[in-house]
Amino acid sequence: TLYGLQVNQDPFGLVVCRQRGGRVLLNTTVAPLFFADQFLQISTSLPSHFISGLGEHLTPLVLDTAWTRVTLWNQDMAPAPQVNLYGSHPFYLVMEDDGSAHGVFLLNSNAMDVLLQPSPALTWRTTGGILDFYIFLGPDPKSVVRQYLDVVGFPFMPPYWGLGFHLCRWGYSSTDITRQVVANMTAARFPLDVQWNDLDYADAKRDFTFNKKSFKDYPEMVRDFHSRGLRYIMIVDAGISSSGPPGTYKPYDEGLKRGVFIRNATGQPLIGKVWPGPTAFPDFTNPETHEWWHDMVKDFHDQVPFDGMWLDMNEPSNFVEGSQDGCPNNNLERPPYVPGVFGGRLQARTICASSQQYLSSHYNLHSLYGLTEAIASHRWAWGSCCSSRTSRGMQGWERDPVRAGGRHWVGGRGASMPSVPSAEVLLFNLFGVPLVGADVCGFLGSTSEELCVRWTQLGAFYPFMRNHNDHGTRPQEPYSFSPSAQAAMRNALRLRYSLLPFLYTLFHRAHTAGDTVARPLFLEFPTDPNTWAVDRQLLWGGGLLVTPVLQAGQTKVSGYFPPGTWYSLAGDSTIHSKGQWILLPAPLDTINVHVRAGHILPLQEPAFSTAQSRGKGMALVVALTPDGFARGDLFWDDGESWETFERGDYTELLFLATHVSARSCPWGAPGQGLLVARVPGRGAARGAGLQRPGLHMGRLRPGSTRLGWLSRSFSPQVLRVPVSLPMWEQFVISWS
Repeated sequence: TLYGLQVNQDPFGLVVCRQRGGRVLLNTTVAPLFFADQFLQISTSLPSHFISGLGEHLTPLVLDTAWTRVTLWNQDMAPAPQVNLYGSHPFYLVMEDDGSAHGVFLLNSNAMDVLLQPSPALTWRTTGGILDFYIFLGPDPKSVVRQYLDVVGFPFMPPYWGLGFHLCRWGYSSTDITRQVVANMTAARFPLDVQWNDLDYADAKRDFTFNKKSFKDYPEMVRDFHSRGLRYIMIVDAGISSSGPPGTYKPYDEGLKRGVFIRNATGQPLIGKVWPGPTAFPDFTNPETHEWWHDMVKDFHDQVPFDGMWLDMNEPSNFVEGSQDGCPNNNLERPPYVPGVFGGRLQARTICASSQQYLSSHYNLHSLYGLTEAIASHRWAWGSCCSSRTSRGMQGWERDPVRAGGRHWVGGRGASMPSVPSAEVLLFNLFGVPLVGADVCGFLGSTSEELCVRWTQLGAFYPFMRNHNDHGTRPQEPYSFSPSAQAAMRNALRLRYSLLPFLYTLFHRAHTAGDTVARPLFLEFPTDPNTWAVDRQLLWGGGLLVTPVLQAGQTKVSGYFPPGTWYSLAGDSTIHSKGQWILLPAPLDTINVHVRAGHILPLQEPAFSTAQSRGKGMALVVALTPDGFARGDLFWDDGESWETFERGDYTELLFLATHVSARSCPWGAPGQGLLVARVPGRGAARGAGLQRPGLHMGRLRPGSTRLGWLSRSFSPQVLRVPVSLPMWEQFVISWS
């Protein structure tokens, strides 16, 4: 066995240690166990101070163990330090002094505090449920994350277009304005894949309606976007308006008839208040609610052929405390122990804890609300669209993240440099939510030109990239700034689009093997303690290192480079690191991106949408090790259909390179229409004819320039090999 277990009966306690070396991972004998009605407490020692996880909070990657309280209870709060935010992830990962790692997951959905102590130690305090612990032995941190995802589930595979650029604003108040935004993006030559609308589209802010005046041609607008290769997503809030006369609003009328709403102490629908006014809250633990939700979403989709739903306000959020009638005075509303929730009461900014759902009280189910809504939405997408080859996009992007649901944005950040998040993106990848990102340029307040450029450069490496801001603030669409700022943002977006085949392949690995997409450095270099706290850089996979500028007025940036050789993706420098911090030039038009020696990255010529780019030429960036080796891979399917991997309807390639040759080893279904340098349309039919020109091979060396179409020029030290080959057949390219 990998571990030893010691059980003490009186007083009760557990000690879990590694079999090799005897390191203690869990020791609950350090403090008494409390197991009472509505109060459970258990403590453990920690083998080191380097602990990450326990989201969702505005924290660094490594948590502070100096008497820090972390509260888990989903709440609608603008991100701020030391408050509980939109989601709950009772999972932590600890780095041990030899580079080993372990993780612990408490499967419990009740309100809880986690108290970190400097000894180091940790105490769990929960207001109910049971103490159902999972201990993941690793021994490396990547294995810990994978073992955690074996329990909670691997993330879903996003559609290819979901990795493109998304644009939204609260304040696009008509179809005319929304259309003009898309036209402006096109005129300014910015890539755009997905246009969004906030609640502006809805009639009186009610779900499953649209304003018949300002959005009178709403269905036609969406169909027009589709004809241009764009996709469309609109917001759907959790609360259902309850104030209209009977017979005037089908979602509420049908919901009442079918008994789908959360109930108050008298057995009537609990009425809170959100954007449309008085609202009822669907009980997504009720099977009948899933059928009702399916019918409401389908009815609206039959009118407006949207491509995805933005599931918002699903903590659930409430503008009154508990309900419009208040909450009962009972032990669920006033438990003997209240964790450190913002507002001091469980019903603060949400519904009554004592309200009743199909499975249990809201007291026990609150932090699962977003998960159950996501399950209902996914079942609609699957049940309605699974026979379609364009159905994978029918998904929800959520503010309340769910365990291994896979997609999330981190809420309304302020438009300031200290608000630019990078650690949260890394943390959510540890939680099994890789399709994650913040609102680029910030949501709250007016951005500045420098801030928006720097945030766009970082956002180009968020797995999920959306620009979104509040009404009444400065416009922050990329075309809203000076020509020089536009050029810098355009370059960042084009760089992202060129890397999408690589990013899509990383998501395939996350979906099928539990890998991370944007990962902290310590996940790849666990034996280098210098990486453990680095959260202002990120890796895409194991081979692409991003060093953004996160401070105003800076034209240089310091980044940590683990031991090895790192090639600038721009081709203008090489770093041979022994494990050191290096000061890099970073003028406003530049983001530093480096390729790790030993990796091959698949790229594609960028275009103005993924629908266009998937028909462009492809390239490989080959970064050889000093002994002349590199490897990489590519996963390719039609980018939209459900379960292509499970059906075998895909192509997967392994690229191997030595000093004098590069080889491909394909497997999977042949005939995806994918060529080395040309993809003839989305999901092309089997047997598609060969296209010219071919593979661009770039061996990154000092003094070389950007590869091919990245700069339209070649250095003598970059090897360009034009070929015309189908990727489902093995090929070898040799040079001398």
